Amino acid sequence: MPRPSRYAPDNLPRPYHWTQDAACAGEPTALFFPAGTSGAPIELDVQYAKTFCNRCLVRDQCLTHAMTYREDYGVWGGLDERERAEMIRQARLEAERRRRREREERARASAAA
Repeated sequence: MPRPSRYAPDNLPRPYHWTQDAACAGEPTALFFPAGTSGAPIELDVQYAKTFCNRCLVRDQCLTHAMTYREDYGVWGGLDERERAEMIRQARLEAERRRRREREERARASAAA
């Protein structure tokens, strides 16, 4: 983890970061970024990576990080890239539905006035 500032001495304790409590801490990062595009071996690798997430205390923070910083690859917070993309797609669809409902309600309200 980087120092709080480039001017901070190296002997200061590092501030807490959620990754310190991650179940995957100390594991090879390649484990969470399976090579290849698809198929049974990749799916097995993804499922194995997700076993760490299933018992992780900071799973929500990890997923929040992945969504905030648009992590395009790997397993983050128990979801692979396809699952995160679907989550984003669903959120966009719901936001569009909400905007449409609000427009319709405003149109009805102004027509009634």
